[in-house]
Amino acid sequence: MPVPEFLSTVASTFTLIGLAEIGDKSQLVCVALAARHRHWPVLCGATLAFVVLNALAVVFGAGVAVWVPEKIAAAIVAVLFAVFGIHFLRAVDDDDEEVVTSTGRSIFITALLLIFVAEFGDKTQIAVAGLAVSLPPLPVWVGASIALATVSGLGVWAGRTFLQRLPVHLLHRISGGLFLVFAAFAGWRAFG
Repeated sequence: MPVPEFLSTVASTFTLIGLAEIGDKSQLVCVALAARHRHWPVLCGATLAFVVLNALAVVFGAGVAVWVPEKIAAAIVAVLFAVFGIHFLRAVDDDDEEVVTSTGRSIFITALLLIFVAEFGDKTQIAVAGLAVSLPPLPVWVGASIALATVSGLGVWAGRTFLQRLPVHLLHRISGGLFLVFAAFAGWRAFG
């Protein structure tokens, strides 16, 4: 494949997927996690989840979303978000010490699993699969992965910015509320 065509496909995929993901639940998950934990493990976990999800979307196309029915995926997301929402709401009002003492590995795994479960079969994964049907798969994967890592990075930056300006207990309440709202939407999708 010629380099200009490769770069054109990467750029168009980056633009489409990046715009579709701004303000989506995965970006808000990154905001919530980065507001409470160190930023690098959150960003790395989210990025790895998106790289794997985009690879699945490109390799298996739209069939990935068919294997796990939307209602089951939405129910899993609802339970997961509800658990994290309750966890954030019940968080002890410690000072910033909790941000430093959390292990990078556990934060990485939390971000990886949350993003993976929340985005499995999501609109952006289906869009990546659709693009891979009509465009060369490798540049679609590269463009989508860069777009989702960038949007996650913006979410992490926003989370770290909020942490510097707002008290930790208020961030816990906001994060918990956001997770419970997403749990309600996912539950409505699963059972509505």
